[in-house]
This record gives sequence, C-alpha cells and structure tokens, in this order.
Amino acid sequence: MNLINPPAFKMINPSELYDPISNGYSHVTVIQPNMRTIHIAGQGGENKNGELSQDFDQQVQQVFYNIQHALASAQAKLQDIAVLRVLVVNHNEDKLHSFTQIMQRLWKDHPYPVCTLIPVPCLALKGMLIEVEATAYIA
Repeated sequence: MNLINPPAFKMINPSELYDPISNGYSHVTVIQPNMRTIHIAGQGGENKNGELSQDFDQQVQQVFYNIQHALASAQAKLQDIAVLRVLVVNHNEDKLHSFTQIMQRLWKDHPYPVCTLIPVPCLALKGMLIEVEATAYIA
C-alpha cells in the first residue's frame, strides 16, 4: 500500500450481495477523510458545438469524453469517480449492455464506481438519449 498517496476511496462488494462487476459498477464506496469533492453536472452526449448523434453508443462515448474534460479541469481523472447517476431514455437490455461494455473499457482494471441507472422518458434536449452525473474525490 502506498502510504504517501492513499486511495481517496475504497470500493466494496459485500459477499452477501450479487457481484455487480459484470455490469460495470460497485455496491459501496467509502470516502477517506479530508478528500476534495468534485461534482460534475449531468453530461449529455452533445459535442462542444451542441450536436447530438442519434446513436446511443456514440452518445455514451461522448458523455464520458465530456466527463473526462470536466474532471481534467479539476485535476482529476475517471478513476477518481466514486459515484455515477445515469439517466437513460427508453432504457432496454441493449442499452444496458452497450453502457456496460463502455464502462468496462474505460475503467479496465480499476474498481468501478457505485452507480444508479434510472430509466426516463426524456431528457433536457431533444434527441438526448443519456445523461450522466458524476462525483469524484481526490487528495
């Protein structure tokens, strides 16, 4: 264990609960004291010019591209995210599978953040298929 820079948080998946790893999230996050909290507003799949792809996968990729830039502005990275809140328009198994695959690629060998996915009928912008809000913690 690196005592100079201990992890900002610990992910826990109790053995009494099902293993959520295959779905790209963890059950519990424990934040260490005195960590800096970074809240990222819900990010949609629109690019810098406000354009939205009609493709769900492309919107998900754009969401995380946007989140990475927001985090970088606060000197943080994706793996510093402890909590995700995901809103998906007309949620279905295909969208869940696509979202999970993208999470697995982005987090690779890092623990997944805790995550709540909420199906919704629509979002703020016409054509918006997903919105993700994030909370990150860094020393």
